[in-house]
This record gives sequence, C-alpha cells and structure tokens, in this order.
Amino acid sequence: MGRSVRGASHVRSGLPNQDAIGWVEPGDSPGSLLLAVADGHGSAKCFRSDCGSRLAIEAAKSVLRAPQPPVPEETPAELVRQWRKSVQHHLCENPIPTSALLKLERKLGKEARGSVESDPILAYGSTLLAALVTDGAASYWQLGDGDILTVSSTGEVSRPWTRDGAQIGDETTSLATRDAAREVRTHVVRDPGSLPALILLSTDGYANSFREDGGFLAVGPDLLRMLHAEGIAPIEENLETWLREASEQGSGDDITVGLLWRDGPSAA
Repeated sequence: MGRSVRGASHVRSGLPNQDAIGWVEPGDSPGSLLLAVADGHGSAKCFRSDCGSRLAIEAAKSVLRAPQPPVPEETPAELVRQWRKSVQHHLCENPIPTSALLKLERKLGKEARGSVESDPILAYGSTLLAALVTDGAASYWQLGDGDILTVSSTGEVSRPWTRDGAQIGDETTSLATRDAAREVRTHVVRDPGSLPALILLSTDGYANSFREDGGFLAVGPDLLRMLHAEGIAPIEENLETWLREASEQGSGDDITVGLLWRDGPSAA
C-alpha cells in the first residue's frame, strides 16, 4: 500500500503533485510483489514531469512484471527504453504548444527553450524507484534521488546502497537524460533467509522533512512494530495525514511513501 500527497509549497503555488506510485498485487501477479514510486522533477524545464512520473510507474510495471522480463543486466536499459517510448507516444498525441515554450523562455532564457525544443523528452524528467519480491529473492532499482529502506524481522533498518551526495539536493539523475540506463542502481538479494519483513520506498520529500537521517530511518522499524501490533488498517487510515503534516512542517515538497511487507508467523 502507499499514499502520495501534494506538497505544501505546491498547494501554495498552484503546482500539481508531481509524484506517482503504483504496485502489482499478489492476485494480479502470482508469486511476486512489485512496488514503484517516481518523482517528477518539477523544474521550469520539466513542466510535464507530473505526466513523466506516471509513465515511469507504468514502465516499471510493464518491464519488471512482463511474462519474460529482461535479464538483470538489461533491465535498466529496458526501463528507460519503455519510458521514453511512452513519452514519445504522449508527445505525438499532445505536442508541446508554443505558449509553453515561450513561458519557459521568459523564465529561463532562449537556451532553455532551445534544449526542450531539440529534446522535448526533457519536459517529462522523473526519478524511479522500484522493488520486486518473490518467494526467494528481492530486487531493487533506483534512478535519481529518493530512498529505499529495508527492515528485518528484528527491526534492523538498512538501505540497498549508500545514500551519497550524487542523489541529494536539487540536482539528480533522471530518466530524461540520454545516459540514464548507466545511472540506474541495481541490487539483488537471492537468499530467502535474508529477505526483509518490510520494504519502504519514498520520494526525497519525505527524508528531507527530517532534521537528521536517523529520524527518517526510524520510520521503518516504527511502521513494522505497528504492523505487528495493530495490522495495516491504522497505517492505511493515517498515512496520508502523516505525510501531509511532514510536508507542511518539513520540506514543503510532494511526498510519496509505498510499503511492501510480509504477513504471517515468518514476519513476526
């Protein structure tokens, strides 16, 4: 499950929520679970990134849950290829109007307008994070900023990779860049005994709402304890409110959080 909320600053400025979230339920995909979140960049140049993030989620579903998914080494390239194909289709049906280019020129200058005119895919820039879990393995993908947290059955929290400076701040890698496939991080855990009890995916607006990374990391174990004690219902009921408060009191950005968890005795 998960929730996505429009950032407090976007509410004030009239901008839409540029995040997106999606998942594939067990009933729709026997033997596996897929969760993905995406964050449209929202800059003046990326004025269609709310659409770009939605197309990123659809690309993740299409590629990672295909009847014959690509081999792991080819998955990043296929994710980017599928996203760009969807963006091109959207552009064919919805060409960028001259008025949008003029608005961009007034704000950022002729060079910015020229870059989007020559490569209109830039207008759709977005990040993408995804987790795919089967009975015996967990696979993670990340392009751009945002966070993936894994929580063990004993409450130990970790990330599939180090959160480094290249993924923090206003600049981030993007599906819209031509070398995007090379920037996709991939991590696979094939030991069934090492699979987490909870996986949390979030756009960067959530972690940026905490003063310290430690406070953000504590969210994962806290949610797992709540799951064990009360089930998923209280989280489903309150998560949207929690995220809206985090945006209002913290980053002001759109915030999206997705959760993937194990039920039953093995998760306790």
